[in-house]
Amino acid sequence: MPDLAQFALYVGAAFLLAITPGPGIFYVAARTLAGGRAEGIASSFGTGLGGMVHVLAGSVGVSAIVLASAELFTALKFVGAAYLVWLGFRTFQAARRDAANVLSGGAAEPPIGPRKAFREGVVVEALNPKTAAFFLAFIPQFVDTTGSVALQFLILGFISVVLNTLADVVVAFAASGIREGAVARPGLVKRLREASGGAMIALGVGLALAKRPSA
Repeated sequence: MPDLAQFALYVGAAFLLAITPGPGIFYVAARTLAGGRAEGIASSFGTGLGGMVHVLAGSVGVSAIVLASAELFTALKFVGAAYLVWLGFRTFQAARRDAANVLSGGAAEPPIGPRKAFREGVVVEALNPKTAAFFLAFIPQFVDTTGSVALQFLILGFISVVLNTLADVVVAFAASGIREGAVARPGLVKRLREASGGAMIALGVGLALAKRPSA
């Protein structure tokens, strides 16, 4: 393992990266605005588990293989991008459909629920090759090559995932406060949900345009 000073430096750097707004934070915020606090928190833990998929893959070298292959990287990237765009489109359409139902005297569709939000979070993060690139570029800088590299990668990766998940949970609480403040204004809720769907679509497009890191 790295010495205490290196470890403290790693934790500090990982913390700063965790609270820096990025695709994961924006996805959790969008999911929370669309479905509420429970869905946002569930999606936070889902993306955390999806992040651990990349940590495990990186520790055994699978991520390196994906990043070394342009075809594999592109395939994973477009599958992940298509999934995000589909989720965004579905959220956008549900917002409009629910608003129309309420205006006509019907009931809005129920939220997708925490369980499904968790599963979607796992898939979204697991299909993001940029997460694999991040872990493979960041963690090795703090690994002591005289020890077990795979074990250190797992431990340091787990710490990073935990910090990211905690930051996402805080974002979920903040976004749910915004959503709850808009409950008395159905038109604003509709716009927030539409914006959430648009944000997911934008994240998907951004992922589709991502380039494979150079060797």
